Amino acid sequence: QVQLVESGGGLVQAGGSLSLSCAASGRAFSNYHMAWFRQAPGKEREFVAHISKTGGSTYYADSVKGRFTISRDNAKNMVYLRMNSLKPEDTAVYYCGAHDSWNNVALMTSYDYWGQGTQVTVSS
Repeated sequence: QVQLVESGGGLVQAGGSLSLSCAASGRAFSNYHMAWFRQAPGKEREFVAHISKTGGSTYYADSVKGRFTISRDNAKNMVYLRMNSLKPEDTAVYYCGAHDSWNNVALMTSYDYWGQGTQVTVSS
């Protein structure tokens, strides 16, 4: 079992920045690839960013590429999402997920563990 707890959400103006954190506990964090997804009201959960278990490979949704940066610190069992140039359409609940097999990283069904989410609201 892996327990994930997100934090760092809040209200920010368009064009601003926010950093999210996801703390992991339980089984060896470094065995898991990690990702951020988000879910806006009335919409399905969508992929945002992915990072390999070593941190050596990252992958982003086109909608956030160049604005968001995913990173991890395996010594601290943490994964981060730095969000710059935020837009109102980035408003959503953001979730971190963990999986141990590299396949279909953009599909939420590929993930074994999820956090409870943290709300990000971007005002125009």
